[in-house]
Amino acid sequence: MAVEKILVIDDEPFIRKTFEEVLRGKRYGVSSASSIAEAERLMKREQFDVVFVDVRLPDGEGMSILERVSKGSTPPLAIMMSGFGTIESAVECMRAGAFDYLTKPFSISQIEVLVKKAESYRQMLQVNEYLSAELAGAKDLVGASEEINRLRDMLRKVAPTEATVLIQGENGTGKELVALSLYHSSTRSHLPYIRVNCAALSENLMESEFFGHEKGAFTGAMERREGRFELANGGTLLLDEISEISPRLQAKLLRVLQEKEFERVGGVKTIQVDVRVLATTNRDLRKAVEKGDFREDLYYRLNVFPVSVPPLRERTGDIRVLAEYFLARFAKQYNRSDLHLSPECHAALDAHRWPGNVRELQNAVERAVIMSEPGAPLISSALGLPGIQTLAVPVSLKVNEETESASSINGHGSGPLGDSRVSLAALEKEHILRVLSACADNRTRAADALQISIRTLRNKLHEYRLAKDE
Repeated sequence: MAVEKILVIDDEPFIRKTFEEVLRGKRYGVSSASSIAEAERLMKREQFDVVFVDVRLPDGEGMSILERVSKGSTPPLAIMMSGFGTIESAVECMRAGAFDYLTKPFSISQIEVLVKKAESYRQMLQVNEYLSAELAGAKDLVGASEEINRLRDMLRKVAPTEATVLIQGENGTGKELVALSLYHSSTRSHLPYIRVNCAALSENLMESEFFGHEKGAFTGAMERREGRFELANGGTLLLDEISEISPRLQAKLLRVLQEKEFERVGGVKTIQVDVRVLATTNRDLRKAVEKGDFREDLYYRLNVFPVSVPPLRERTGDIRVLAEYFLARFAKQYNRSDLHLSPECHAALDAHRWPGNVRELQNAVERAVIMSEPGAPLISSALGLPGIQTLAVPVSLKVNEETESASSINGHGSGPLGDSRVSLAALEKEHILRVLSACADNRTRAADALQISIRTLRNKLHEYRLAKDE
C-alpha cells in the first residue's frame, strides 16, 4: 500500500478526532497536531505519506507547511483544508504545491476518496521510477518460423489468464521480450509492469528490492521504501533469472506466491498484494531441484504454465527477418540511410551458429551499421563474426619503424595490403579507433559494438595515448 501514515494538522479537536476515527478504521496510521510547531516536531520524528493541513492555524498560515514538506526526498502529498473556501484560495494552494483542496464542512466519503486518490498517485510516481525502458520498444516477437508461431500461439492462450508463467531459454533468446509480450496482451496491461534482475543483486539487497524496508532496518536505510511487489500491486512482476535467488529468499518468495502477503525488512506490518508473477531462467530448474539448489515446492508454484523460447539455431528461417528488422532500427538510430545487406552478408548470417542467439545477432548488425558507409551494402567482415575478416584496413595505414622491423625479422613478406606490412596490434588499434569515432566517442556504446568490456577499452586507449606521448 503506497499510503500508510497520515498527519492531520487542524486546531479544531472535532476535526482531528473525525480524521483519526475514519482513517484508523481503514487501518491507516494517523497522527494529529493543532499547530505548525507541533506538526514540525512530528515530521522530524516520522515520515508521512499524506498531510491534511488547515489553511489557518493559531501560529501561522498552513501554506507554510507546503514549503516544509517539499524539502524531503519523498515528500508527503499535502491536502489543504479551509472553512472559508474560495476559488482564489484553492488556486493559490495548488500553485504552491498542494495535491488537493478540501472545503469544510466535508463528509467522511470525501476524506476516503482523497486518500485513495493520493494512494493511486503515489504508487504511480514510484512505479515510474522502475518502469523498464523496454516498454518503449517492440511489443511483438519478430519472426515467421514454425517455432516462433507455435510460441506466439501459446502466449496468446495464456496471456489473458492470471496463471504464473515460467519462461525458460538460453541467454539471448528473448525471454524478457516474451514476458513483455505477455504483459501487453494481458488484462493488466494498463497497470504496473515491474522487473527485477535476480542475478544482479546480492542476497541482502534482493530481499529489500523484493519486499522493501522500514526506516532504520539496516545501515543506510534512511527512510521507508516500498519493494517491487508493492510497486507492482495490481499489475505484473517479472522475476528475471529466478534461479539465482538464495534458499532463504526462495522460502519467502514461496509465501508471497501462496499467501499474497509479506512484511518489509525490519517491519512487522503484513502487507497484502495482488500481483501476477512471470519468471525467467536460463537454467533447467528441474535439474536444479534434483541437485537441491532450488526448492521443489517453489518450482511447482512457478511452473504453472511453462514456456520454452527456442534458440536461434532452431529457427534459422527467422535469421534474415531479424537481421532486416535490426538493420532498419539501427539505420534510423545512427542516421545511416539506404543501407542493405549484401548477398555475402546474408550467407555469413546463415552459416553462423549463433551461440549468443538473438542478442548476438542484434549486436552483429549494430556493429555492421556503425562500420558501414551511407548508401553501401553491409559486408560480412563488418559483422565481426568468428572466421570472418573483421576490418579491411586502408593501404595507407602507417606503422612505426619498430613494427616494420619486427615484421622483416620474422620473414613476413608483402601481404594483401600491398607494400605496407601491418601488425595485428596496428589492425586492432585502427579498428578500435574507427568504431569509437563512429560511436561519437561514446565508450560504452563502442565497447558494446566491439564486444569487449569498458575496462578493456579504457586500457587500450590508455596504451595508445602513452605510445603517442613516447
